Amino acid sequence: MAHLEKNKYVSIVTSPHIKGKTNVILQDGDFTQKRLAVWFGNEARGISDLAVSHSVACVSIEMYGIIESLNLATSTGIVLYEITKQRRAYQNLHKRGRKKDPEIVK
Repeated sequence: MAHLEKNKYVSIVTSPHIKGKTNVILQDGDFTQKRLAVWFGNEARGISDLAVSHSVACVSIEMYGIIESLNLATSTGIVLYEITKQRRAYQNLHKRGRKKDPEIVK
């Protein structure tokens, strides 16, 4: 944690429950920061209090019905896919020497 903070990383945790931080639904968040650390908890214990205390937000995947949580591999894939999608769109929009029409970037 000290290394990440020293190098100016923004940390976020993932959890279906609010953990005393700003709660952000995955698709509503902005994850285009240059330095981003994402923390995942396991199915049995969830996310650690240490990770929560050093994070700026708690990100949740919006789910409907009686499902309360997803397994670690599934939630990791979903979260990292959304982050990667946002970062690629941001990079395409802000490439040096070229300005792209925001409606074209998908």
